Amino acid sequence: MTAGSVPGPQQEPVELRRVPLTDSLVEPLLQGLAEEYGRRYGLSIGAGEMAAAPAQQFETPDGAFVVLLDNGRTVAGGGVRRLSSTTCEVKRMWTAPDRRRRGHATAVLRALEEAARDLGYRCIRLVTGPAQPEAIALYGAYGYVRIPVLDSDWGALAFEGDLSEPAGAADGGRRPG
Repeated sequence: MTAGSVPGPQQEPVELRRVPLTDSLVEPLLQGLAEEYGRRYGLSIGAGEMAAAPAQQFETPDGAFVVLLDNGRTVAGGGVRRLSSTTCEVKRMWTAPDRRRRGHATAVLRALEEAARDLGYRCIRLVTGPAQPEAIALYGAYGYVRIPVLDSDWGALAFEGDLSEPAGAADGGRRPG
């Protein structure tokens, strides 16, 4: 998957594109994500989290990064990186506040699952925080299960998904309301 269109608000097309983390299209996402982490968790957690995964971890053959563009503007995105030969982790997943509740996070999550399958992973994990109830609800709605978190001093919540089933199979293809 290198690019594709998904329906946006009022069926306006938006573009989903695989890019390197260093691409200029990713900069608004990283800036917005850092600001959001700072607001929700405090600046030290935001800065530490943003420095935790180098850009090369999101490049093939071990990872991927996608952005969702609306009229050329980056409004959502995220990446996957290798944890083991069979397991990857979602990182940097974010949607612009003015573009939430439009299915963009779902489109990004499904694109990341597809990329992870293409890279040979069978399991996908992610960590989110207690101040992100919308993320917790999204992952739960799509069949991700809570798993124990190792080494968290900020109340992180970890989830895991099974990539052996095609996207939508485990949840009957439903979309959360």
